[in-house]
Amino acid sequence: MPKNDNMLAILWMLNTGVKMTAKQISEKLEINIRTVYRYIDALCASGVPIISDPGHNGGYSLMNHFIRAPLLFDIEEKKALLHAAIFAKGAGYPLSEALDNATSKLKMYSNQEQESILSRHLAGFEVINRVGDHSVQLVLAELEQAVANEFSVEIDYRTRYEEQPKNRVIDPYGMLYWNNKWYTVAFCHLRNEIRSFRAERILQIKRTQKIFKRSEAFSAREFFMQNLLPDLVDKDGLISLIIRGRSEALDDLCLHWFLGHHLKERTSNQAIFLLEENLIHTYVPNFLLSYGKSIQVIEPESLNEKLVAVASELLEYYQL
Repeated sequence: MPKNDNMLAILWMLNTGVKMTAKQISEKLEINIRTVYRYIDALCASGVPIISDPGHNGGYSLMNHFIRAPLLFDIEEKKALLHAAIFAKGAGYPLSEALDNATSKLKMYSNQEQESILSRHLAGFEVINRVGDHSVQLVLAELEQAVANEFSVEIDYRTRYEEQPKNRVIDPYGMLYWNNKWYTVAFCHLRNEIRSFRAERILQIKRTQKIFKRSEAFSAREFFMQNLLPDLVDKDGLISLIIRGRSEALDDLCLHWFLGHHLKERTSNQAIFLLEENLIHTYVPNFLLSYGKSIQVIEPESLNEKLVAVASELLEYYQL
């Protein structure tokens, strides 16, 4: 650990109010005891009121809790930050090394009792997510810099419909994590419009010298969600999708990112959604089949016919 970090760590340990010997500090920081003495001397020379008590029960302490800055977190705040770090790493957070360093410091600047409490709370707290691709983290790190500093990037991007990637220049306006995937909302110079790009489909990324200016009123989240779940203007063209079934299955349907957006009414054994007819017959069948016999489509009857057709196609496919 760098010298400045070690000196700050000594300050934090002494600020807990517990008297510590040079040996205890050296063991805690894993540094030579002579180095501890040098750091203590340097801190004293800079004006930090460190008290040295000699004798069997002696040690170093700070006069009247010298540090009173808001950077001192209580145990609940530390626990919340460490839990948040676990979520971030599970989501493939690009600055994982810096995150590890930050959490290590947070634990180091805790006294023995706090360390014990944090260890108990962290031991049973985990996030299960898909294994992240290291190349995606590199892309995310570049995008984060581009968003913060407002410079354009050149990317090779492959859509789901194309085998070969296309080269384009984009102005990244923001980054989002949605449904276990990372996205950037950016102005695309190739299409001359704002679009959403999936980070894992960016095969190459390179900084450019071009600078852009993002509108302060622009919200990447609002743009993304508006394109994902557009407002239904023509409600006269909607029909009811009525599904009956077990409560657990209906709960899952109502929480679904798409169907939940169109939920109109929910009872203990039934859910009613309002959707466009073409969506009911194209998107919904493949999704509902995974629920098997736990649900039953009441309306429209045409959806039952579509479910039969899709199931028959699957049966024919797997019998080949």
